[in-house]
Amino acid sequence: MCCVDELTVFEVEAQNIRQSHLNLLQTAVPHAPGACAFLDADGACRIYEDRPYVCRTQGLPLRWLEEEASGDFIELRDICPLNDEGDVEPIEELPQDECWSIGPTEERLAKLQLQFGQGKLTRIPLRSLFQLESE
Repeated sequence: MCCVDELTVFEVEAQNIRQSHLNLLQTAVPHAPGACAFLDADGACRIYEDRPYVCRTQGLPLRWLEEEASGDFIELRDICPLNDEGDVEPIEELPQDECWSIGPTEERLAKLQLQFGQGKLTRIPLRSLFQLESE
C-alpha cells in the first residue's frame, strides 16, 4: 500500500537508480499506473537494494519538528497505520531514539542535490526513469 504512484525523488537519487539499473530502465516496462513503477508483477520492488530515501523510511515511526506561529517548535509524529496495530506502544509514547527524525537526512540529500543539480532542488517522478512505456 505504500508503494504508490507519483513518487518523486531528487535528481541525485534518480541518477543512482539510472546507474545501478540501466538494463531494467531500458528493457522493462513500468508497473501499471496506480502503484510504484518499480514493482514487478508479484508486487516486489525491482530496485530494492537501491531504493530511494522516501521508500527506505516507509513504515518507520517518524518524528519531526514544526515551528508554530509563536516561534515555538512542537514535535509531530506519524507512522504507517499498518505498523500501528495490535500490541504496540503508541507512537506518542515511543522514546525519541526509537523514531526516525525527519530533517537531518533530508538536509544532506538537499545539499547533495544542490551540488549535483547546479543549485536546483529538482525532483524527478520515478515513473519517468523508464524508457519503455507500459501498454
